[in-house]
Amino acid sequence: MKNHLSIRSYSRQRKGHSHDYHQLVLPVLGVINIEVGNYCGKVAPGECVVIHKTEMHHFTADEEARFVVADVSALPENLVNPPSLVFSVSPPLLSYLNFIEKQLEHKCNDAIEKAMCDTFMLLLADQITPRQLDPRVRTSIEYILAHLASELSINVIAKAACLSPTQLKKHFKAQMGVSIFTYITQARMEKAKTLLTHTDYPIAIIAEKVGYLSPSSFSRRFNEHFGLSPKAFLR
Repeated sequence: MKNHLSIRSYSRQRKGHSHDYHQLVLPVLGVINIEVGNYCGKVAPGECVVIHKTEMHHFTADEEARFVVADVSALPENLVNPPSLVFSVSPPLLSYLNFIEKQLEHKCNDAIEKAMCDTFMLLLADQITPRQLDPRVRTSIEYILAHLASELSINVIAKAACLSPTQLKKHFKAQMGVSIFTYITQARMEKAKTLLTHTDYPIAIIAEKVGYLSPSSFSRRFNEHFGLSPKAFLR
């Protein structure tokens, strides 16, 4: 088989299967709960889970969550026998996932998709000793994603992660490659895009669901992030 990249969502209903190719699942919005090999837990944005071919696995996720999924015939050497099936990815690969998502949503182009797969595999092979996110950073991400409609002050997030605000900002930037404030904005905008795409909520309701009390403030931020207004996005 040839390597293949796709954007997928899953359901809250627990499902399980295996396949005759290797698979890598990298969350871009939301988390996936997965049982594979000796791992049972969550995989969050900034992480990747390796599923070896013929390996039975079970999973659940919120319907609004989105994932880059790579089906590959062979794994790079560094992932054949990784110390952990779940590991944090480098900032360049994390940024590249955003490009993959936008390109796959934009149009079908076999040449570009092949080039994306090739680059993805090169970035994957360049990952230094796979490791999981610091549990405290993982907790902060899970808290953020579960409370996008709330104010999300750094003090509240730090308390949830059992860190001081200074420690949280330091560890988060080191592991995720962006500041926690940038991550919150990105998560809110991606959630808003998903709601605009897959629901018929009014813009004012979507604004509330991603933490903006003022629809005009939400629209300004959305325009800054995506280069067009929520209304233009819907056309």
